[in-house]
Amino acid sequence: MGKISPVSSKYIINSTIEIEGVVDRPDVIGAIFGQTEGLLGSDLELRELQRSGRIGRIEVNTEIKNGKAIGSIVIPSSLDKAETSIVAAALEIIQRIGPCNAKVKVTNIEDVRVSKRHFVIERAKELLRGMMDSTMSDSQEMTEEVSQAVRVMECVEYGRDRLPAGPTVEESEEVIVCEGRADVLNLLRNGFKNVIGMNGTSVPPSIAELSKKKELLVFVDGDRGGNLIIKELLGVAEIDFVAKAPDGKEVEELTKKEIHKALRGKITAEQAKHELEALDTSQSIRKPMIAPMQQRPQRPIPPRLPSVPPRAPMPTPVVSVAASSDEKAKFSQLLEDLIGTRGACLLDTKLQVLGKIPLTELVSTLATLRNVVYAVVFDGIAEQDIVSAAEQAGVKHLVAMDSKVSSSRIKIVTAADL
Repeated sequence: MGKISPVSSKYIINSTIEIEGVVDRPDVIGAIFGQTEGLLGSDLELRELQRSGRIGRIEVNTEIKNGKAIGSIVIPSSLDKAETSIVAAALEIIQRIGPCNAKVKVTNIEDVRVSKRHFVIERAKELLRGMMDSTMSDSQEMTEEVSQAVRVMECVEYGRDRLPAGPTVEESEEVIVCEGRADVLNLLRNGFKNVIGMNGTSVPPSIAELSKKKELLVFVDGDRGGNLIIKELLGVAEIDFVAKAPDGKEVEELTKKEIHKALRGKITAEQAKHELEALDTSQSIRKPMIAPMQQRPQRPIPPRLPSVPPRAPMPTPVVSVAASSDEKAKFSQLLEDLIGTRGACLLDTKLQVLGKIPLTELVSTLATLRNVVYAVVFDGIAEQDIVSAAEQAGVKHLVAMDSKVSSSRIKIVTAADL
């Protein structure tokens, strides 16, 4: 009887078998050939297919559990997909093996070429990885390595304080201020040449003088030390914008992508000041401020009066103010610029942009800003959580693409209204 080589098989039929009794392996194979004989026609007769090598050796594995035989049937095939599927379906008509009832169930038809292709891909990855590790860098890698070395060599000294800086600090309109030399080198390595370091946490006079001539963007670490540097700079220099590294990370260890993302998320110095004040307030509230009992002055006990049910406090009326035509024009322009960005703009009473933030951070940002933001324009739908946060922050106008809130104490303006 002919056999099919495992190398030439294209598909493998995997099936399970349950027999209500004890039978031998030849009984199972005999039932497969006997009960499918004449069922599929002469072209798909199992004996002829196996004799011609288009069906391989049928493997039957069984074991006895609780007086029943259970196991698997594996049939390799070099037929096409349709013919292999017909042969697999024919197995499930087998209902008896010997004197026992049986049930055959095809679990899957495995494409041998898929597993071979997966092996080829994984092996190719290993070979490429070894080749990249052992061979010489290509021209692009060599160019990048030389460029980074040149950028690091471009670190110069600026002013009488001899601060580490990039070569374009003098001619650039905007200058990035960071903490130390390591931060400057990392920014130079990633292509930022308009950068200067403070050489510590204290602000040198050169930075204060530079702030009068240039637009300064402070770029600090994402920790408490970064907040302290921002406070000190706000007190002695004219800062325009503030950017922070991700929480727990330092500027010197950021990748190029992380640097660009942090700089795109910059906020105005005024907004940074309000955030720091809100942070200090929340920390001071958590400190215990209970005076000792013995230091409290003794007050005379007033005579008891008949109890009167307390009156509910009158709610403070909040009047929703309609937006003027100039405000609507400004809102419409900002909303059009935000389409597709999933971002939000915070505006003050003069309709100046305080900062731009992702929509996902809008609720948490408004929770730290009370009576600072006049209007919020964002690319999204005004839902209840955003409206509630805006009401608590004292926002007067909320401009969105659409609204799911029917009534609110603040004015909600949608794109259709504009």
